[in-house]
Amino acid sequence: MAEGLREEIRQRLPFESLEQEAFLNIVRTAAVLSDSFERMLRPSGITAAQYNALRILQGGEPQGLCRNEVRDRMLTRMPDMTRLLDRLEAAGLVSRVRDAEDRRVVTTRITSTGRQLLQDLAARVRQEHGRRLGHLNEAQLRTVIELMSRLRQQP
Repeated sequence: MAEGLREEIRQRLPFESLEQEAFLNIVRTAAVLSDSFERMLRPSGITAAQYNALRILQGGEPQGLCRNEVRDRMLTRMPDMTRLLDRLEAAGLVSRVRDAEDRRVVTTRITSTGRQLLQDLAARVRQEHGRRLGHLNEAQLRTVIELMSRLRQQP
């Protein structure tokens, strides 16, 4: 049996409720998975948020997406999407074009360099997913997916 969260974080007192224990387990698990993913991406020079934005923009091809469309599709809340896109543009991974008719509209597209980076990372990302989740069988993975989806649907 896996080590419990209390032991993992060296908490001596019991949790206040089963809901608290479940909540803290979710938070801890998300942190462990995120940290591991960030470490895997570090050599490529991008963050998990930048990787997520590149994947979103790849899916938005060929027409591209505006900043708010990218922001709304992000896995985690991103309060400063402009700065994230600025960094990706400076790295040559995305390009932005202001609409000629409505100057307020800026369309962002992934560049060939950005697409190549995603292609180069694909095997490492699959390997990381497998390393972190490959010990679960299909039924367990589907249960995790279902439970996480149900949790996100609650008010």
